[in-house]
Amino acid sequence: MPQVAVEKLDEKNAADTSVVNEMKTLAERIRQRAFEIFERRGAADGFAVNDWLAAERDLFRIPESELVEREAKFEARVSAPGIDPSDVTVTALPDALIVQGSTVHKHEHSDGDVRFCEFDQRTLFRRFDLPERINVDQVTANLDKGVLQLTARKSAQQAGSVKSVRAA
Repeated sequence: MPQVAVEKLDEKNAADTSVVNEMKTLAERIRQRAFEIFERRGAADGFAVNDWLAAERDLFRIPESELVEREAKFEARVSAPGIDPSDVTVTALPDALIVQGSTVHKHEHSDGDVRFCEFDQRTLFRRFDLPERINVDQVTANLDKGVLQLTARKSAQQAGSVKSVRAA
């Protein structure tokens, strides 16, 4: 299983991390898509939540996942078929794990005339809020056969840092 490279950031700087900036960007993409849906259906009032949820479904894939708590750790598994390990980012916060990934599907001119294609380009996004704090220095992530496996050791401390990991 491919190991994960680790980038450490201080917790007090967590608000300025790339994952927070990325979440702001994702929220803006959802807002723009929801507005497009609103306009497409005639700009009628009363369906803002439906527009927002439709925009999320259009832009993101919420993967099938599981989170298991054991005595000293949390283990999460996330379905990530077709995603290359280099296109997955896991961010470990003292109280959460955030998974982001993306798929890219293009047709080259040498592919012939494509008559049908259901492959799409969506961003995979999943956040696991944890009931107990974890030690971000003891978080591992591996992607094997389309399943991202995360292991996060529970922390005995209340303070910690933020660690971003990118699948290698």
